[in-house]
Amino acid sequence: MRRSLLLLTAATTALVLTALLVPLTLLTRTHAADRATAEATARAQWVAHALGPALATADERETAEQTVESVNGTDLPTTSLILANDDVIGPRAHRSPAGTDPIRLARTGRAFTYETSSGARLVLVPVQGAKGGTAVVQVTLTEKQLYAGTLASWLVLAGIGVGLVLLGLLLADRLGARLVGATRRLARTADRLAAGDLTARAEPEGPPELRLIAGELNRLAARIDELLTAERENAADLAHRLRTPVAALRLDAETLRDTDEARRITADVTALEHSVDEVIRKARRPLREAPRADLAAVTRERAAFWEPLAEDQNRATRVTTPPHGEPVLVPVPADELAAALDALIGNVLDHTPQGTAFTITVRRTPGGGAELTVTDEGPGFPGGTAPDRGTSGAGSTGLGLDIARRTAEEANGRFETANTGAGGGDGDGAHSLASTDAGARVTLTFPPVPPGETPSGPPAPTC
Repeated sequence: MRRSLLLLTAATTALVLTALLVPLTLLTRTHAADRATAEATARAQWVAHALGPALATADERETAEQTVESVNGTDLPTTSLILANDDVIGPRAHRSPAGTDPIRLARTGRAFTYETSSGARLVLVPVQGAKGGTAVVQVTLTEKQLYAGTLASWLVLAGIGVGLVLLGLLLADRLGARLVGATRRLARTADRLAAGDLTARAEPEGPPELRLIAGELNRLAARIDELLTAERENAADLAHRLRTPVAALRLDAETLRDTDEARRITADVTALEHSVDEVIRKARRPLREAPRADLAAVTRERAAFWEPLAEDQNRATRVTTPPHGEPVLVPVPADELAAALDALIGNVLDHTPQGTAFTITVRRTPGGGAELTVTDEGPGFPGGTAPDRGTSGAGSTGLGLDIARRTAEEANGRFETANTGAGGGDGDGAHSLASTDAGARVTLTFPPVPPGETPSGPPAPTC
């Protein structure tokens, strides 16, 4: 935009100056010629006036020669006196062709100028009262003398033109900088809003159109903030309502006569309460907060949580992560990582036959990111790909894999599913791990964590 404005200003200024300066240059040329002609005419008239009395007698030739010599000099127009008998006193710079000699016309008593074919200009003034006939004073202006000073005038005009162009470019650059700066600041505000910083506001500046856009952007940001705040509070209220039935469930668990059973159910209720509290905290957390988590630590914690159920189903489980002292940071909150892992592990446990082994692998990618892979030896995905959101054939909500998908994609990562060719058998057609003749593999790839971020620890145990 700034460059376009400069080019437009330069082109417009150049066209206007061309239309103005071309006539001015021609005018200066004409003015220089008129001035030189006027000076030559004045010179010729002075000589004619001075020599008039002298030429009235026959013995004043010496005076005429001295007078003519006094008005000639270096870089001055050539002045000569042509007597009635065609004798010439002083240099004769130009002679007209036969039949066109202006001298004869001047002897009739007329003073005039005459343009020659070579570009010179002759000023002819008759001397009245000369003895023996009319003498003529001739002043010859060469083309250089005629247009003397024109080049300097043209250079001045050119300098003025260049100065005006530079001034126009400077003003256009300042105006462009103001417009571009206001536009970029408006774009940065929009970027902050897109990144989740709903406190970002644009400063109305620049032309009226940009000020209008800034005002509308601020109004949009305020409205989005209001809507998201209302949504977070509604989600928190819904989660809070769960506490009443959870409390009733705890009371029922405490009335059980079997102590071991009561202890187990109470532990499950406690885990459920932790989950409800986490939902409330997450619902009320501002969007601009971006905690980071150790993928390896969260994976080990969730695998340990699901291990008893896997053992009850006679499943071989293998977890491969970097050593405990080497965190694998990803730009995802720990609770969201845990929810994604629970969804993936739960799909294996729910939608593959009992006894089906599965593997969880965490590794670093060459670009500094991280990769989480859950692979099983079950039937695999129907058709080799995961079904769409909400699709399920096992009585579930069909949102399990979608939770993992959104966890990766919201962090600017990737979500990939494929069949490994390692399994067989049949399944019940669930939305993830079921049907056909191949094991399933789900891969979540996360980008690198920006430097300076502090990872969050594993989430509290959930049911």
